[in-house]
Amino acid sequence: MTAAGSCHGGDRVADALQAHGVQRVFTLCGGHISPILAAAKARGLRIVDVRDEATAVFAADATARLTGRPGVAAVTAGPGITNTITALKNAQLAQSPLVLLGGAAPTALQGRGALQDIDQRPLVAPHVKRFFKLERVRELGGAVNEAFATAAAGVPGPVFVECPVDLLYDEALIRQWYAEAAGKGRSLAERALRWYLNRHATRLLAGSAQRSVAPPQPVPVPQADAGAVAAAAAAVAGAERPLLVIGSQAVACAAEVDALAGAVARLGMPVYLSGMARGLLGREHALQRRHARREALREADCVLLAGVPCDFRLDYGRHVRRSARLIAANRSRKDARLNRRPDIAAIGDAGRFIQALAAALPASGAQRDSWLATLAARDRAREAEIDRQAALRGEHVNPLALLRALEAEAGDDAVFVADGGDFVASASYVLRPRAPLGWLDPGAFGTLGVGAGFALGAATARPGRETWIVYGDGACGWGLVEFDSFVRQGIAVIAVVGNDAGWTQIAREQVKMLGDDVATVLARSAYHEVAAGFGAAGLLVRRDDEVRPALAEARRLAAAGRAVLVNVWLDKTAFREGSLSM
Repeated sequence: MTAAGSCHGGDRVADALQAHGVQRVFTLCGGHISPILAAAKARGLRIVDVRDEATAVFAADATARLTGRPGVAAVTAGPGITNTITALKNAQLAQSPLVLLGGAAPTALQGRGALQDIDQRPLVAPHVKRFFKLERVRELGGAVNEAFATAAAGVPGPVFVECPVDLLYDEALIRQWYAEAAGKGRSLAERALRWYLNRHATRLLAGSAQRSVAPPQPVPVPQADAGAVAAAAAAVAGAERPLLVIGSQAVACAAEVDALAGAVARLGMPVYLSGMARGLLGREHALQRRHARREALREADCVLLAGVPCDFRLDYGRHVRRSARLIAANRSRKDARLNRRPDIAAIGDAGRFIQALAAALPASGAQRDSWLATLAARDRAREAEIDRQAALRGEHVNPLALLRALEAEAGDDAVFVADGGDFVASASYVLRPRAPLGWLDPGAFGTLGVGAGFALGAATARPGRETWIVYGDGACGWGLVEFDSFVRQGIAVIAVVGNDAGWTQIAREQVKMLGDDVATVLARSAYHEVAAGFGAAGLLVRRDDEVRPALAEARRLAAAGRAVLVNVWLDKTAFREGSLSM
């Protein structure tokens, strides 16, 4: 315990978190970071402890996406930090701002074989915007403050703050540690060691008696220049078949999603929504299109990519025909030009650009009824085909029928978390997010295992809203243990596992091309029993007629405060044949 009236380094970190309005810290405990957790709790911050460090970072990532402010995770040194690498890279590629507080060995013992001591910079630095390596107690608060500004500025992303353990505990204990390490020997070498360690302790504690909390640094939102707005307005106004594609980066200013939705409606252009932008216009909107995006891009004479790079998802830019006017609105100059140089590059926040563009265009707007009708007809045809395939019956549950039932059953305030391959990709065709910021998927990295962490972040950032995890049976293996975390902390998520006993997205092409299903076969495992073993509710569904009653029961249980896992045995489907991405 810290003596009354004294302050340790953990207090400095917690003071900075509190100044930034942080309400929760996601963590897996460790002695290297205990002072941070204790101090944060003492200030009223919620400590959400999980069973895997990656889950903590995924949860911080989801918090950032839903609030527009950096989420926070804290993990211990060494393996605690190495366990976060995939989640950090996922946040980096998804341009999601978060602050990761990481423990480290004592400053004087780094590189000398201390517990969990490794050189953490080479491992972490490639996956974050900045790596803060601290050596003095007085640096802690300022580094955390600067980390928040760095994470949110420009192209958002994760930032790492390394907090050595001897910077976090109170001064008396730190001096005691170093005195014990120096020993009481009288030889020249031992006296020299005592002198060195005492000097080192004095240096790292210098200035620590002064304690002040710097206010959060203002972070300006980058704006595209007026010339780009004017040029884009002229291009859109003169187009007969314009098309708008909006991605996650366009909703980085989470507080502005309603204004963004209004601007999209005023533009009057047909629009495809992807990533975090799903749900921007609600479940039904006359301008939103859901199917046949490739065909639409090839026919459009003006395409606006808002926060969407020309990566594999757009076939590296080849989906957009060469004669079309291409407008790229993006915070990242590199992403705006990736694989396809745009005719107009609007470098700045994509959401703000759309709002500026809507204001610059004539209020009446061009009428493009024929273009809109063509795309709407394709959507209706695809929906009819999905209905036809969903009506097919087999031994167990038709995946499309399950997704249609989930779409009908989920509440109007539902948040969907997508974690899986083939089943989740099918879900993206069927499920309709109810409102802005109602859909969470990993993003460009295609990471499996995000589900539990994203759900923790969503449920705590949006308490009271229904939180659904749509799991493939392969992906759910990463998150099953977190049902323990859900139960312990009263987080009532609903997980629906599409259990087709395989890594189907890989198997369908592997078997076709190589004639071998090696390493793609799973079992009809009792995932619901695992969840029940952690204290959640587990439901098993084997037939189509059991689906709707089970989903209704899951909602009832979640409303009563219980986490639920619905394990649904699926039949195989050919719905996504030929969908392998590279």
